[in-house]
Amino acid sequence: MKVGDLLIDESEIAETFVRSSGPGGQNVNKVATAVELRFDARGSPSLPSDVAVRLMKLAGSRVTQDGVIVIFAQKFSSQPRNREDARDRLAALLMKAQQREKPRRLTRPTLASKIRRLDEKGRRGTIKALRGKAEAD
Repeated sequence: MKVGDLLIDESEIAETFVRSSGPGGQNVNKVATAVELRFDARGSPSLPSDVAVRLMKLAGSRVTQDGVIVIFAQKFSSQPRNREDARDRLAALLMKAQQREKPRRLTRPTLASKIRRLDEKGRRGTIKALRGKAEAD
């Protein structure tokens, strides 16, 4: 399976088929159409360690304590479409995990922005001061 710059071996992806609770009519009780896809992100030789860490972070609750990502697909009533859906979702996660987060550069506010902020602060203070009770003469 080719995803971006990565080439994931098919043997690293385990798929099991179970009965689905989704669409399918009477067929839903007889045929195992739902797909449970498992991919060991932590133990995969195809993934660089930084991509594996980002992938597990992105997967959230879909990752087990062992670093295995579990994707459950039951949207469609046919097994091949659910299988394709699960693989597409894994591919989307892998694509997103390959993108490095741009480091934030520290910046300082400009003099003009400081002056604007202080002017607005003064105006707001004046408005609030005028809201007080009127003085008795």
